[in-house]
Amino acid sequence: MRAAVLNEDHQLVVADVADPTPGSGELVLKVTACGICGSDLKLRPSMPAGLVMGHEFCGEIAAVGADTDSSWSIGRHVTALPLIGCGRCLACLAGEPAHCEQADMVGVGGSPGGFAEYVRVHQRETVGLPEQLDPALGALVEPLAVGLHAVERAHIHSGDTVLVVGAGPVGLSVLAWVARSGAREVVVSDPSPARRAAASEFGATGTVDPEAEPLEARYDVVIECVGLPGMTSVCVGAAKLHGQVVIAGVCTKPDPYVPIAALMKELTVDFVVYYTRREFFAVADALAHDTVDAGAFVTKRVGLEGADAAFVELTEAKDQRKILVVP
Repeated sequence: MRAAVLNEDHQLVVADVADPTPGSGELVLKVTACGICGSDLKLRPSMPAGLVMGHEFCGEIAAVGADTDSSWSIGRHVTALPLIGCGRCLACLAGEPAHCEQADMVGVGGSPGGFAEYVRVHQRETVGLPEQLDPALGALVEPLAVGLHAVERAHIHSGDTVLVVGAGPVGLSVLAWVARSGAREVVVSDPSPARRAAASEFGATGTVDPEAEPLEARYDVVIECVGLPGMTSVCVGAAKLHGQVVIAGVCTKPDPYVPIAALMKELTVDFVVYYTRREFFAVADALAHDTVDAGAFVTKRVGLEGADAAFVELTEAKDQRKILVVP
């Protein structure tokens, strides 16, 4: 099959690689689309040469392995968690394969991901998609599940004031669910005018340019969606007494803050990663019932040959929301 493969210079180049083969209980999907995630941009320099990245994918079932449920018919449009857990440990049994010690992180250092013509998944983590849905939009289930997981951990109550820090793809995903949470006020902080405008389209009741005005310490819930050093301190400062901070941004560098600032407010601070199987399936159901406009997230589609340029564009530009790679 053809795939966008990392070379020695960490560029994505199109090459022929081995076709995936489904094992027991597994499926091979013909990839319809795969989104480029912010974590892909951050992790690419540290990933090994030869890796096929891409963990936000959907596709049509092209092959089924032994001991596979008969409901998984060839041609059915599906998406799947980009995780293959052992299926036996407490984490897997609790529906949290991201925390399985043996988890195969598809497209993130594990098995080949979705920047390819085909990808291997497990039926246990697969969910069907409605025929009426744009075949490419199933790739939005994964990033929307990231947002849902962060919002569920935030325990937002009716009447709360919420601050979302960052209006990139993760921030917009979080915002899509916060806007449905019953919060009284939903403010988004981002220095980019284009991203602040996007936040207003996705349900923000107000926006703030953090480079022009300081954030007030008045929010019940603050959700961090940037993943850069300094953001934890910003969020602690913006939370009010007995408030909650949820860190959803992927920061790969030290991020110092002064604990007493959080201590004196008696804040609750949560760190979140991935999502549960229940949350992932709930997002697929939401898309099936038009609860969320997945199409509003997508600003560009490229082929495999355009994947590397799309990575560069997402790193440098702020006017893109989600770019889909369509093999």
